[in-house]
Amino acid sequence: MIQAEKLEEIIADQLKAFKAKDFGVKRGVDFQKHLKTNQITVISGIRRSGKSTLLFQFSKEFERFYYVNFDDERLVDFTLEDFDTLMLVFHKLYHSRVVFIDEVQNVERWELFVRRIYEEGYKVFVTGSNAKLLSSDLATRLTGRYFKIELYPFSFKEYLNFEKVDYGKKDTLTRSKILRNFSDYLTEGGFPEYVRHREAEFIKRIYEDVLYKDLLVRFKVKETKSFRELAGFLFSNFTKELSYRSLKNFLGFKSITSVKNYIGFMQESYLIFELLKYDYSLKKQFVSDKKIYVIDNGMRNAVAFSFSEDSGKMLENLVFVELKRRAKEVYYYKGKKECDFIIREKGKITEAIQVTQRIEVDNETRELGGMSEALERFRLKTGLIITEDQAGEKKIGSKKIKIMPAWKWLLE
Repeated sequence: MIQAEKLEEIIADQLKAFKAKDFGVKRGVDFQKHLKTNQITVISGIRRSGKSTLLFQFSKEFERFYYVNFDDERLVDFTLEDFDTLMLVFHKLYHSRVVFIDEVQNVERWELFVRRIYEEGYKVFVTGSNAKLLSSDLATRLTGRYFKIELYPFSFKEYLNFEKVDYGKKDTLTRSKILRNFSDYLTEGGFPEYVRHREAEFIKRIYEDVLYKDLLVRFKVKETKSFRELAGFLFSNFTKELSYRSLKNFLGFKSITSVKNYIGFMQESYLIFELLKYDYSLKKQFVSDKKIYVIDNGMRNAVAFSFSEDSGKMLENLVFVELKRRAKEVYYYKGKKECDFIIREKGKITEAIQVTQRIEVDNETRELGGMSEALERFRLKTGLIITEDQAGEKKIGSKKIKIMPAWKWLLE
């Protein structure tokens, strides 16, 4: 049990630091939706994506609130039983009915406490760096009691807001600024503190913190060297189709299960994403090769081996992460030909998206062929090809294919 006096000192320190935070860039979140309801707000996302800053932005709407951050070595031994002491410390400070909890996943069975104070009438906001923050068992205990926000590094809109570019203007100067910033965003990514300070070492530290704190330690990984090699390999080979068996053989793992589990751990921390091939058979979906995407191009370029053809892969990765940010259910399509992304809504495929830097003589047949096959397969009338800077339209029979620059699509 943690001593009340010690906890009071920690809470006072944390609250002072929290209130001194910079307001930052307002994120693309419906603030009123979360402020007008008594539901628990759960914010999840990779480390340093701005979760605490978003909490701070929410806190400005309240005159008084309670705050605790469990990503603090002084609270490493905090347990479920210590929450009662925490509430006593809070009440000693002043009266409030609003509670902010940062990095809540560091306390086992935290959801029991959150549910209790929610039922007592408290408005609760929590953050966590784990995609399974509300895994099936936790979600059951909080069913109907929460709204979830998945926070990613800056979107291009948020990036431009930080750079004070009014992307709503249509003049030539503004477009020039947008294009220049898009070039930087494509390769450097959108981690908020990197965008602020432009230090590559910062992104490397996030990567190392995720690997060590969120993965190696949390999951008690014993094959440390192999685990790191797997992470590095996935970052270097992003957007490619990979199988668990080929990874096992190439990297020398003891079993396919280890590879599958380790990739699952990395997904839980938002470090990578696994994209499934679309198939009407769920079994075939799960046994087919997966495509790997990474959370941020800047992180990828800071920690992985780079090759000359990577610019096209960065564009594809950028589009994928934006689709995730928009909460789309995404798959890749592969029949006789391939289409990068297909979107499923309410059980039906509604969009087909191809990504390429440019449509040229040597790739037009491949890009249009894959799109055409996907449109035919899913009975879609229109498709979208996202490029680096081309715009236009193509017609294949009765099918219409829109070609749009990525920067413009990102600002839709």
